[in-house]
Amino acid sequence: MLRMSVSRRAGRWQASLTVERADDPAPKPPKGGSVGIDLGVKELATLSDGTVTRNPHALKSNLTRLRKAQRSLSRKRRGSNRRRKARAQVARLYARVANLRSDALNKTTAMLARTYADIGIEDLNVAGMAGNHRLAQSIQDAAFAEFRRLLTYKTARTGTRLHVIDRWHPSSKTCSNCGTVKTKLSLSERVYHCDKCGLSIDRDLNAAINIQVAGSAPETINARGGSGRQTRPKGGTMRHPAKREPSGGESRVRLGAGLGNEAMQMTSL
Repeated sequence: MLRMSVSRRAGRWQASLTVERADDPAPKPPKGGSVGIDLGVKELATLSDGTVTRNPHALKSNLTRLRKAQRSLSRKRRGSNRRRKARAQVARLYARVANLRSDALNKTTAMLARTYADIGIEDLNVAGMAGNHRLAQSIQDAAFAEFRRLLTYKTARTGTRLHVIDRWHPSSKTCSNCGTVKTKLSLSERVYHCDKCGLSIDRDLNAAINIQVAGSAPETINARGGSGRQTRPKGGTMRHPAKREPSGGESRVRLGAGLGNEAMQMTSL
C-alpha cells in the first residue's frame, strides 16, 4: 500500500487506498456477442436483445424531500445549531441522490463490459439535449455522459470493443426491419410504426437494434482510437442539434433488416 486518504462527505467517513500491483495480462473479450444500447429518460438503457435497465430517477424520487429540507434550511438563523443540522440534512439528501445514480450506472456498465464482446452506443450531444427545458432535469438526472465515461474505461479493462455511433445516425427514425427512414418522429411516439413494412415495435428497442447493426459497420468510430468530432466545413457553420438525426436529404445510409444483416446499402430517398 502506497498511501491512504481519509475524507468526510455528508457526515460519512471514507477511506481511499492507493496500492501497487503487477500489471494484469491482456484481457480476452467476453463471448456474449454484440449488442446495441439506446439510452433514454424513461428507461436508462434498452439493449438490442430486449434487455431493459430501469432508470432509478435518483433526483426525481428525492426532489420533494430536498425541497422541504432546503425550505427548512432557509428559515434557520445563520450561525445557529439548528441551521448547521439543517444544512447537514440537505447534504445527506444530495449524497443519497449521487449514490443512487452512481450505483445504477456502475452496476449497469459493469454488467455490459463483462457480458458482451462488442457494444454499440450513440455519441449523444447531451448539452444540446438539455436545451429542451421540459426534459433538461430528467436528462441530467440520467447522466448519459457519466454512463459513457464508465463504459469506456470498463470495456478497456475487459477487452470489450466499444463502437461509438455517429450522432447524425437516425437510429430512432429508421425501421429496423426494412430500413425505411421516417421524415419526422415526435418524442411522444413511444411505439415505432413503419408505413412501408407494417412493423410495430417499441421505439427504444428499434433504436437499439439499429445501433447494434451500425456498430458492426467497418467505418464505425471506436471509442479508444477515433474521434467523433465533425470537421468544420470551409466557410460554413457547424450544426448542433440534440440527437443529430437528419430529417431529410438526397443521399442517406439505409440499414438492412434485422440483426443478421451484414451490409449497408446506399439509397436515395
